[in-house]
Amino acid sequence: MKRNIVLLLLLVLMVFPIAAQITHEGQDAVDKKAQDILKRAASLFDQSVSFSVKMTVFDGQHKQSFQQAATVKYNRGKYHLLAKDQEIICDGTTVWQWNKSAKEVSISNVGKDEIDLFNPANLLYNYQRSFRAKYIRSENGEAIIDLQPRSARNYHKIRLRINEKDKVIRSIEVHRFDSGRETYTIDRFSKASTADSQFRFDTSKHPDLEIIDLR
Repeated sequence: MKRNIVLLLLLVLMVFPIAAQITHEGQDAVDKKAQDILKRAASLFDQSVSFSVKMTVFDGQHKQSFQQAATVKYNRGKYHLLAKDQEIICDGTTVWQWNKSAKEVSISNVGKDEIDLFNPANLLYNYQRSFRAKYIRSENGEAIIDLQPRSARNYHKIRLRINEKDKVIRSIEVHRFDSGRETYTIDRFSKASTADSQFRFDTSKHPDLEIIDLR
């Protein structure tokens, strides 16, 4: 069975819940300013939108070790990501990860506690369940907000940079305990019209692919 999963998939998995040595505990008071900004940013996803994203990985010495560009079409919990030799499709319940160079597609269920940064609306709408939000400062026209996990993860915070004028997320940074981080820079955010068929992968149309069903 071929397991030549490209780095793009590894990047997705890196932000899923993994045990860490440090756990943020306690119940802090709600940061009303952060809450208001996140609520307005989430409202932009109440429609069908598209955006481009550049994913960059930095090691513990802050040196770039990987970069990948992709485009994402999103519609109320469903998304379709297109990158070089890679497509990730989610209908809100099932995720298909199509590795074109390896000629295989893996199928899995959407996990309730998974932080999928290709679905930022899910993070914005449900952050209170898994994170405490804190408004840090305003910088170059962007509001900086940190999300600290309530339970153990392999990272200690997710930093959001949100345009103060139009409330569009401009970047998402995942800060790991080893001083490394993953940065997702978002641009070309716009309304889009996308058919539901684009959010499902029909395996019958690709008989040459190896199917890896992880459900």
